[in-house]
Amino acid sequence: MKEFQSHNGFARTFKENKLTLGISFSTEAANGSPWSLNVTEQVTLAKQAESLGFSSLFVRDSPLYDPNFGDNGVMYDPFLLLTYISAHTEEIALGTASVVTTLRHPLHVAKSAASLDDMSKQRFLFGVATGDRKIEFPAFKVEREERAELFRESISIMRKVWKEAFPQIQSKRVGLTEGDVIPKPLLNTIPILGTGFSGQTIEWLAENTDGWMFYGQEAFRQQELIERWREASGRFKPFTQPLVINLSKNPMAAPYPIPVKVGFTSGHKFLIDYLYALQNIGVNHVILVLENRDRPIAEVIQELGEYVVPHFLALTT
Repeated sequence: MKEFQSHNGFARTFKENKLTLGISFSTEAANGSPWSLNVTEQVTLAKQAESLGFSSLFVRDSPLYDPNFGDNGVMYDPFLLLTYISAHTEEIALGTASVVTTLRHPLHVAKSAASLDDMSKQRFLFGVATGDRKIEFPAFKVEREERAELFRESISIMRKVWKEAFPQIQSKRVGLTEGDVIPKPLLNTIPILGTGFSGQTIEWLAENTDGWMFYGQEAFRQQELIERWREASGRFKPFTQPLVINLSKNPMAAPYPIPVKVGFTSGHKFLIDYLYALQNIGVNHVILVLENRDRPIAEVIQELGEYVVPHFLALTT
């Protein structure tokens, strides 16, 4: 996409007909603790991932901790965590997967996103979503049934305030008649990655976002979805998916599924073959979600960096 050729995060991460690798943060301790490592340890791991050639680092947005949801979400606010990490890294793209736009005011989100993009020297990849934790909507006094509409509103407003000086906006949540939102992104826009369908049609997403993040699923279903996305987009807009992996110490270990989650335990040999298969069906970027609880995370990242990442390098000469 021409408008993002000079956006460092987008250019580093997304290549047409090529798969690259990212990693999901915050990572959890190897002793089975449900909580993530502290921020100093996270920064150390982020610098390690960057040095090994991972193209991106993505964090989730969990406004509330819900002990009944099935996972703990993340401890830190995504904008704050990524800003802190950006100060300790140089090149790795920094993404959200994904900010719950329905629960945040669009002007606040636009300012936070533009600030992070500026501070990180255009490394921010802005994943957005409607949210799926039911307890959050009443807590924030947001009607869950309106989340698709609020999602569209957020994207429209952010695009406008990033591009225009002193825009006039009247919408469900915004009555902007005076003042302006600063800073403006260097490119007057930021790469927006939709997540799932977010209550929209694939055609709407193709027209109004710069890339699509979808959940992992059976290969034939994913291929069909990617083909629909390519047809609706009309030009290259990257397709991203997560992959939960519990990396075995045995590099030749055969795969077996991780219960409930779309992912598997295997050695790195199978993982490489699996990622090539995803590349062949059109996946452009995979965010690895490390499920290891029996190995130090630094050890797992090191093995991935030495044996897996070289097959899917983000930067080409």
